[in-house]
Amino acid sequence: MLDRNQITVTYSESDTKGRYGATIDGIADEAELTVSKVSPRLIIADHTFVPEDLRGKGIAGVLANRLIADARDRGQRIVPLCPFLRGFSERRREELADVIQR
Repeated sequence: MLDRNQITVTYSESDTKGRYGATIDGIADEAELTVSKVSPRLIIADHTFVPEDLRGKGIAGVLANRLIADARDRGQRIVPLCPFLRGFSERRREELADVIQR
């Protein structure tokens, strides 16, 4: 697993969608976690993808933690439709009860 300082996370959004991207210096591929905005207070985590070159380095967890931190800061709840985020949140059920919509 990499040091989090080696991973660069970006966020872009439109009116209805959001996208987190993660890169590592020296590797051209980019991991992503996408969300759909249902309302100002509710978002759906709908997709996580990590290319083969980036797998096994903890990048999906870094993206999930960034999404969760941002949702907390914005007062949002997350519906974990994406299988990765659903499993991630199930393993941390009590810790994430304030931000995950079950």
